[in-house]
Amino acid sequence: MHTRIDTTRAHTARIWNYWLGGKDNYPVDRAAGDQIRRLHPGIGDYARADREFLGRSVRHLTADCGIRQFLDVGTGLPSAGNTHEVAQRIAPDVRVAYVDNDPIVLTHAQALLTSTPEGRTAYADADLRDVDAVLGHAAKTLDLSRPVALMLLGVVIFIEDEEESYGIVRRLMDALPSGSHLVLSHTITSPAMPDVDAAVAFWNENGTPRLTQRTPQQVARYFDGLELLPPGVVSCSRWRAAGGPENGLPAEVAMFGGVGRKP
Repeated sequence: MHTRIDTTRAHTARIWNYWLGGKDNYPVDRAAGDQIRRLHPGIGDYARADREFLGRSVRHLTADCGIRQFLDVGTGLPSAGNTHEVAQRIAPDVRVAYVDNDPIVLTHAQALLTSTPEGRTAYADADLRDVDAVLGHAAKTLDLSRPVALMLLGVVIFIEDEEESYGIVRRLMDALPSGSHLVLSHTITSPAMPDVDAAVAFWNENGTPRLTQRTPQQVARYFDGLELLPPGVVSCSRWRAAGGPENGLPAEVAMFGGVGRKP
């Protein structure tokens, strides 16, 4: 397989892997990751919060909503608790189509291509912006006439143009039937978290690809036309988190997410 991996410049998938304790990263990624952590000490917390949000949302959709098909776009590097692992522990017949266009992810794709005998897991190389290609790949593994959960975790942040990003999400959801769900997370900008803006600015000067922050209200707009599941669009650390009155909710992180159902 031809790869386009540049080990001289920090890359988001590898830095994310570093923050999550993985080994699929290079010195340049660790150096950038450490610098971002100095600017925003909580960055590791929101990397973990996003991963935990994936787990809670997939478990809820599989166990409580009867979803048996997932389209995970912008998969990222394999780590513990991938979508198919979480879902197939509950329902072994779940099918998952993974899509990413990152060469470092493609080199590790085999780690994702492990399914239960009853289910199916497939992986495809496509760009989120090419909606037709994404859906074409998905149709090889999933039955798009039946409900699908579209997973867009930390990926629309790479679509700089706001209207283009909303349009992509709408086109994908328009192609899925009633009863399908959107699971989306996004780095936010907020006056309450000024260190996040500094960390993103550093990243955009030193890393690739560039990312775009949006306000919580802008993130909520991705769910227009969908029925938002409680508690709505919130910090990923707080989405259906187990927190009792005695210990309260977890701290907010600069990664907000939500789950919406297509009526």
